[in-house]
Amino acid sequence: MRAFTQHKGVVAPMDRSNVDTDMIIPKQFLKSIKRSGFGPNLFDELRYLDEGKPDQDCSQRPINPDFVLNQDRYKASSILLARRNFGCGSSREHAPWALEDFGFRVIIAPSFADIFYNNCFKNGLLPIVLDEEKVDQLFAEVKAEEGYQLSVDLEAKTVTTPSGQVFNFEVDDFRRHCLLKGLDDIGVTLEDAELIQSYEESRRKTAPWLFSRGA
Repeated sequence: MRAFTQHKGVVAPMDRSNVDTDMIIPKQFLKSIKRSGFGPNLFDELRYLDEGKPDQDCSQRPINPDFVLNQDRYKASSILLARRNFGCGSSREHAPWALEDFGFRVIIAPSFADIFYNNCFKNGLLPIVLDEEKVDQLFAEVKAEEGYQLSVDLEAKTVTTPSGQVFNFEVDDFRRHCLLKGLDDIGVTLEDAELIQSYEESRRKTAPWLFSRGA
């Protein structure tokens, strides 16, 4: 998993509440568990004018010109600005996979669905909760200024606007540690690899029958 310390990027505004995981990545694309290749189908039903199918060449599909990520000014965006309850619905981990594969590193919203919020940290995405007044301000600024960028510092827990205004955000210390170090669940376990190996060696001595192979 990629570590996250600081990031500066163009912001794309997703100006709707209750965006669920089926909208983020529709169910027909959930057959793979490779974690990659989902970016072209992110927000599939909103991005394209036809019905998406697995393994389809998306470069040949008719796009919806009104959808934000199809607009030239937002195509290089890596920070998604959203409304409340982002990531609601089913618990599919493919949703953060698709967002990360598209190129997003940060999602800012007034609130997130709990499971989606947890899955983001496990997949290298930083979900940031800001109150609705601040989010409203950011939406207004993003829409008014083409190429609008935010600077995010996980160590300092800050979001800085182009004018220099700083918004502080909260994040659990353990999640912050894991993201700063690029540790998923397996990585966290491997931090204690020496202790695990030491325990296994001691168990081999005190209970060797547990390690004997059957005939």
